[in-house]
Amino acid sequence: MGPDPKSSKPVRIAKAMAHAGLCSRREAERWIEAGRVSLNGKELDTPAVTVTPRDTVTVDGKPMPLAGPVRVWRYHKPKGLMTTHSDPEGRRTIFDALPGDMPRVISIGRLDYATEGLMLLTTNGDLARHLELPATGWQRRYRVRAKGSVTQDQLDKLKPGVEIEGIRYKSIDARLDRQQGANVWLTMTLREGKNREVKRVAAHLELEVNRLMRLSFGPFSLAELRAGEVEEIKPRILADQLGEKIAAGFGLKTSGKHARAAPKPKSLKYRGRKPPRAKPPRAKRVSK
Repeated sequence: MGPDPKSSKPVRIAKAMAHAGLCSRREAERWIEAGRVSLNGKELDTPAVTVTPRDTVTVDGKPMPLAGPVRVWRYHKPKGLMTTHSDPEGRRTIFDALPGDMPRVISIGRLDYATEGLMLLTTNGDLARHLELPATGWQRRYRVRAKGSVTQDQLDKLKPGVEIEGIRYKSIDARLDRQQGANVWLTMTLREGKNREVKRVAAHLELEVNRLMRLSFGPFSLAELRAGEVEEIKPRILADQLGEKIAAGFGLKTSGKHARAAPKPKSLKYRGRKPPRAKPPRAKRVSK
């Protein structure tokens, strides 16, 4: 199978694989170099080829799925799962734990084995790559428990950014929530989300992270989603958050208006006290 059957235009093989939800374009190029991809029965050795719906593409001997509509889910990752399709050590992955009726998806970014909280999953590799980039501006917010102690003054020094072992981390907003025994609780908001950034910054402050939960990714939050639960984001909501231009590039339509908080139900207006009694209708005067 090839790319989107609705389009007869030839597309690069890596783009077709990304749109099919197999991987990102960059990963597709690595898969091709590793000899995992064949086109019309011939193993590819370069990603510099194009395909159409008439072509047959196989990955690891299996037909590549047809490209479908762009879809995104919120997922509450529990601790003890790997964020990979295949773990060399045989550990269970998030994809093993997802409901059986889910289509093939890839993760937008990663969370460590022991890290829990919000992950975004999508059927489109290009969208995953786009949202992973710091240029998107989507911040990541974490709840952190760590052994040790720290002051708010020390945390404020992270706002301009910090360099640790030759790696430069952009501005970090960190708030000291409370000290509880030997542990400290923090809320940290990152601009980039580099590999193991929270733990490395914590170690720089002489803190040892023993629990880490991602609370939000860009405009989407964990909210009431329980561990292991997954919930699809409505396409119109996703499009509004991406913006009209980017959404259009992924075949999504915005609502045409800025997102805003929903008004409170009228019933909340009288919470805690009795609502006013309704006035009886006035009797009509009958002329004699």
